[in-house]
Parts: sequence; C-alpha cells; structure tokens
Amino acid sequence: MALYLLVFAVCLLFFGTLVAVLMFSRTPRYRTEPEHLLELFDKALESRVSETEWTAIAGYPIRHDDYLDGVRRRAQRLMDEHGRHDRVSRGKPLLDATGQEELAALRDHLAAHTRLRRQQD
Repeated sequence: MALYLLVFAVCLLFFGTLVAVLMFSRTPRYRTEPEHLLELFDKALESRVSETEWTAIAGYPIRHDDYLDGVRRRAQRLMDEHGRHDRVSRGKPLLDATGQEELAALRDHLAAHTRLRRQQD
C-alpha cells in the first residue's frame, strides 16, 4: 500500500507540475522585423535563399506593422509574377531578371524607410 501511495504521489506531482507549466506559459510569437526582410531580400538577390526560407518569412502575415506587411505582400507578389519555383534546385536565382530588379528596388526602399524611422526615434 505504501508503494502505491508513493507512485500515486509522484505521478500526481508530475502531472500537476505539467499542468501548471502549460497554464502559465504563453504561446511563442515570432515578430518579423525589417532586418529579417532585408536579410531575406539580400539572400534572394545573391541567390542564396531557399524556397522554404522565402515562404517561411515572406509567406507569414505581419500583423504588428502595416508598412512591413505591405512590403512583404509586394515581395510575395514579385515571387508570384517573376519567381520560378524549380530554379533554385538547378542553381539559378529564385527570381528572373525583372523580378531581381524590382526586388532590389523594394529592398533599397525598405532600407531607406528603416533608416529614416530609426533616426526619428
């Protein structure tokens, strides 16, 4: 009987601790910042980005900053219009020449906007 109570107490302590940790922990959140987009755009322009990395960052809505979400949507539109999904596996750039030019302009615009915002703060 003593062994039964000991096992019961240990299980109760374990599950009680597990429930307490789950109740007080918060959901992890990922916030896309301008630096993340700039790094992604640089990698895409240098043909070092994978399609999975592009989708993970550019395919995720940015809810905390409307401007950044607009930039993300424009980049996603560039991918839809000028991207070739099978090009990376063959060692070619993710975007065609027109898409590369437009992405470079978008990257420069985001970099200038970020510098201006940091100077104002």
